[in-house]
Amino acid sequence: MRLGVNVPNFGPGTDPGVLREWAGVVEGLGFDLLMMSDHVVITPEVAERYPEPFHEPFTTLSWLAGITTRVRLGTTVLVLPYRHPLLVARMAANLHRLSGGRLVLGVGVGWSRQEFEALGVPFAERGKLTDEYLSVLRANSSVPIWVGGNSAAAIRRAELYGDAYHPLRNTMPWLRAARDRCRGTAFAPRIALRLTAEPVTGPERPAGMGTLEQVLDDLGRLRELGAETVLLDPYNGDPEETRRPEAAWRALTAVMTHWRSAS
Repeated sequence: MRLGVNVPNFGPGTDPGVLREWAGVVEGLGFDLLMMSDHVVITPEVAERYPEPFHEPFTTLSWLAGITTRVRLGTTVLVLPYRHPLLVARMAANLHRLSGGRLVLGVGVGWSRQEFEALGVPFAERGKLTDEYLSVLRANSSVPIWVGGNSAAAIRRAELYGDAYHPLRNTMPWLRAARDRCRGTAFAPRIALRLTAEPVTGPERPAGMGTLEQVLDDLGRLRELGAETVLLDPYNGDPEETRRPEAAWRALTAVMTHWRSAS
């Protein structure tokens, strides 16, 4: 099972120097995959969660492709209805080729009504548009496609169009049930990464949150479920965290060091 990292490409502490350091840490520690999120218009509801500066993922990943050599690069997730599918297919194919075949295109339907309105895309039709655009991508691109989302519709899309199902931050029982429902494609979940001094208990504990032992146990269980890649997401909702990436780097170092020794 491979491990990847969701790197924050937004927030007050995210400048080119920090992004360069993030790439060095992720690749240097031996992670397989570096992914970034997507927003086009930073509306008030987007800014509340993911404030400026927000670095557009295709541009940023293209830049990172030139300063990395091995790590795969991807989106978690590109909001597919925001861009014409032929444009997405062309940009993805170009980045895939220029990076030496390292791109993974994670896609989803999106959630920000304000952002859809700003772009002139009908919010109520985002599911239908995603289906249509996925069909176009499959016909015009050979880039691996991961379908993100936690709904039954996302599982259906993954099985119809995707190379992997990519659920986003949930509990271990939920992930186990989702895997049982989605056996027609590969499994590549994104989970939290938040190390704590004391164990986190209760049925609502997100996978990846707790002591180092709990996180390693979660990873072991996901491997047993057949996960091909697990993406660790060290961002826990506070934009000020982007000014202090060292805490996330320490957590990633601890997980990778112990995961390797256990494996």
